Amino acid sequence: MERLFVAVKLDSDKDFIATYQALRNSLVLERIKWVELQNMHLTLKFLGKTPDEQKPQLHAALLAAASRHTEFELQLNKTGIFGSSYHPRVIWLGDDDSQEIRLLGEDMLNGLDAAGFPRDRQNFVPHLTLGRVKQINNKKHFQKVMNQFRFAFSLYVNVKEFVLYQSILKPGGPVYIALKRYRLRT
Repeated sequence: MERLFVAVKLDSDKDFIATYQALRNSLVLERIKWVELQNMHLTLKFLGKTPDEQKPQLHAALLAAASRHTEFELQLNKTGIFGSSYHPRVIWLGDDDSQEIRLLGEDMLNGLDAAGFPRDRQNFVPHLTLGRVKQINNKKHFQKVMNQFRFAFSLYVNVKEFVLYQSILKPGGPVYIALKRYRLRT
């Protein structure tokens, strides 16, 4: 049984890296587990521990979703948090309401649901996790920094495929292994 998720792999450009480092430096006194640059991805669906016998249905559903969508460009330019401003859990980077990523995500989630992988209760929010908040010592400073960085990022992504990843949790942080790539139509 492997711990799996589906995502779009992201390649960081120098502007993204500089803004990411500035955000991290602005929150250096807070306890936040920042995502390593090589692990950056736009989460489409976290599957969790998946039995081997369910993998054929999983692959079929993902292949079907990929075959119904064409390549597109996505701009990630909106920073936000999951949780409340008083008790944030995740700092994320999202898109500016791209219809393509939402249509792809909804189609994929519906196909996975029909194949035995139930949808989450939350609405589909395509996002790139920047950091997981462990503890905020100065909430006012945190809120001020998040407001300053709300529209500071601008990362363009050519979405040509999505990837089924295995996530292996290790003491030094997670290791992601690409198991299968699903190409969108050109």
